[in-house]
Amino acid sequence: EVSDRERSPSCFPFSFPRRESGCCFSRGSLQGKYCSCVSLMMCSSIASDGGCLVSAPAELSRMFCRGGGAVVQQRKRSLVAASAVAAAAAECMRASKKQRQPPQPSLDVLPDECLFEVLRRLPGGRERADSACVSRRWLALLASIRISELGHAAAAAPSLPDLNEEFVMEEDTDDSPADPCVERVLEGNEATDVRLAAMAVVAGSRRGLEKLAIRGSHPSRGVTDQGLLAVACGSPNLCSLSLWDVPLVTDAGLAEIAAGCPSLERLDITSCPLITDKGLAAIAQGCPNLVSLTIEACSGVGNEGLRAIGRCCLKLQAVSIKNCVHVGDQGISSLVCSASASLAKIRLQGLNITDASLAVIGYYGKAVTDLTLARLAAVGERGFWVMANAAGLQKLRCMSVTSCLGVTDLAITCIAKFCPGLKQLCLRKCGHVSDAGLKAFTESAKVMENLQLEECNRVTLVGVLACLINCSQKFRALSLVKCTGVKDVCSAPAQLPVCKSLRFLTIKDCPGFTDASLAVVGMICPQLEQVDLSGLGEVTDNGLLLLIKSSEGSLVKVDLSGCKNITDVAVSSLVKAHGKSVKQVSLEGCSKITDASLFCISENCTELAELDLSNCMVSDSGVASLASAKHFKLRVLSLFGCSKVTQVGVQFLGSMGKLEGLNLQYCNMIGNHNIASLEKQLWWCDILA
Repeated sequence: EVSDRERSPSCFPFSFPRRESGCCFSRGSLQGKYCSCVSLMMCSSIASDGGCLVSAPAELSRMFCRGGGAVVQQRKRSLVAASAVAAAAAECMRASKKQRQPPQPSLDVLPDECLFEVLRRLPGGRERADSACVSRRWLALLASIRISELGHAAAAAPSLPDLNEEFVMEEDTDDSPADPCVERVLEGNEATDVRLAAMAVVAGSRRGLEKLAIRGSHPSRGVTDQGLLAVACGSPNLCSLSLWDVPLVTDAGLAEIAAGCPSLERLDITSCPLITDKGLAAIAQGCPNLVSLTIEACSGVGNEGLRAIGRCCLKLQAVSIKNCVHVGDQGISSLVCSASASLAKIRLQGLNITDASLAVIGYYGKAVTDLTLARLAAVGERGFWVMANAAGLQKLRCMSVTSCLGVTDLAITCIAKFCPGLKQLCLRKCGHVSDAGLKAFTESAKVMENLQLEECNRVTLVGVLACLINCSQKFRALSLVKCTGVKDVCSAPAQLPVCKSLRFLTIKDCPGFTDASLAVVGMICPQLEQVDLSGLGEVTDNGLLLLIKSSEGSLVKVDLSGCKNITDVAVSSLVKAHGKSVKQVSLEGCSKITDASLFCISENCTELAELDLSNCMVSDSGVASLASAKHFKLRVLSLFGCSKVTQVGVQFLGSMGKLEGLNLQYCNMIGNHNIASLEKQLWWCDILA
């Protein structure tokens, strides 16, 4: 029995009448409902070893009754406990209401097959692109829909035009073609399957992608076969695909491209270790219109893949195979033989091929116009000799050979004799070529126009002079780079022949080339238009003055970068003699050039467009003279590392309204606020600072 005090309303705002069947409350009032919830919550908290909420009526009295000072603390605790129980009860009521609410209808409950059927019946490309933004699941399904799988209404009836988009396109692309090519590039961390799928879906709203380049890949979420599947489904008109350093793409991805993109014409695969001959075979069967193939550093590619390409791709015009360890004579020979009628450009580098491959190229390369061979360690002199004597390279125009031990005097002489159309030859790191071979080559090459020698250390100035004497009348360009054998001769002949056809001369980083050599070259080549003498630290004003004095033509481009002994005297003479024709002058690293050269340039150069004064001793006065020059057409100016140019010079630069490019890096006397002000004045100019 509960006492009258324990049943008193003053003990707790709610009453707990006791019945035989247990606790019950009046359901007709809010008070009764709240008490019912509290009772339920309290009952749910019954201890596992008890069964009763309290052990005795007395404990119930101590929990709820008010009284003397000894019971006040218990009353406060009971009130706190009651409020916590009430909050828990309210949460229980909300949860029970949520459970009683019927579930909202959603397309997410549909299986992929049903949702696929819904999405492929969307009326237009814009609707599909908008739907791709809903979730990754929708994006994945949309990316897997091929053009041929679109519903009849979506494929036949075009969507309504977006007037705003058409207006913007007409305003921004007045000179662009009506149906521009869709080209996209993904680089580095941006290259993921999700981004590639989104790109394919959005581009598919028009014609799909036509050119795609993936350069690099996200380290953990990189492009895989799924991304290429999305491209294949949405871009059947893809004609160019480049995969650079994409390690997760396999043969399955290439097979999807082959199946979905039959119009593919150009394929570039670089550093893709999981692509093998099976992937190339799939491309060969599915893309018969392939005209250009580049494979580099793909360890899984071997001879069988190249054989398949040769058999099926009869329109192949250009092939580049570099650093593929499993490619040998069988693959190269089969490819060249099969594509003999169309193959015009061949580039082979770092392959395990022998003289046999070069013999096949020489016999079957009837359409080859451009041939590049680099780092072919197993190819000897006999290979080059057989290639030339096979007499199949009648259309060869350009040839480049790098680090091939088989290139000798005999080899280049045979090439000149049996390749009558050869116009350009570049030899790099060919240490067996000497003056005798160079002379014999120029005597036999009747239409030679451009000769480049780099790190051919057995060639001396005697061979160079013999080349200029015996060259054809069409010979226009000579380049000598890092040829340590090119140095001064003890004595020069009293009378030298003249090579009036030479227009472009480059002698770069040849440490033994001095004033005497430059004077001799200047006397032989009086019609020079472009001269590059960069890196010739031994050339002084004397040599350059003799070259200027011998010049009968009009110099257009002069590069004196790194000629640390050139002073204002030589530069002043240069611009006075050729100021009306020179358009580009580079004086980078010429530490003896001062404002005196700029005064002379501003007075005499009326056609100068590019001027490089990096690390020169020019100051604000020289900049002021350039800014005040009349009829000046300077568009690009570099003052990189000119520490004497200050904020005063920046004010003069602001008045040069024709500048399009300006380099002020490492000009330590110019502050950031000066750069900001200059950027406002020359807002159209590209300023580096």
